[in-house]
Amino acid sequence: MKIGIVGAAGRMGLANIRQVIQTPGLELAGAIERPDAAELGKDAGLLAGIDKLGIAITSDPVALFKASDAVIDFTRPEPTLAFAALAAEHAKIHVIGTTGFEPTQIDRLKRFGGKARIVHSPNMSLCVNLLFALVKQAAAALDDSFDIEILEMHHRHKVDAPSGPALA
Repeated sequence: MKIGIVGAAGRMGLANIRQVIQTPGLELAGAIERPDAAELGKDAGLLAGIDKLGIAITSDPVALFKASDAVIDFTRPEPTLAFAALAAEHAKIHVIGTTGFEPTQIDRLKRFGGKARIVHSPNMSLCVNLLFALVKQAAAALDDSFDIEILEMHHRHKVDAPSGPALA
């Protein structure tokens, strides 16, 4: 399966590049960044701390979607919506780990899901997704007399707060 990465020079983008290269059956189809990114033209593998792959970071999302079977996206809401439109246009799989969406943006994302296979989660961790299910069960068992508070801590590079998992 050919995988494209958007936001390729970010922390998750680089981790996704490494994971694609290390996973049998997956091939890195391409990697893109913003048009003003300093990483444009650099080798995706070298940026990710692995061997040179001969795949330069570009800023062309149309070419990326055409070359990929699936695209992994951990960017920001507005670019993610533009990428979801491309996924719908090209009938591609769009795996989204982006957080910070407004309700109207989620509605737009759902509409694109009619033409593309979209997988969206505010957190891709198996443990966090298990926690989502357990919290739902606990909330259903408690009445309004319980006072529940959510506390979260993040690394200093965290872009959105509260985080997607905390909101979920």
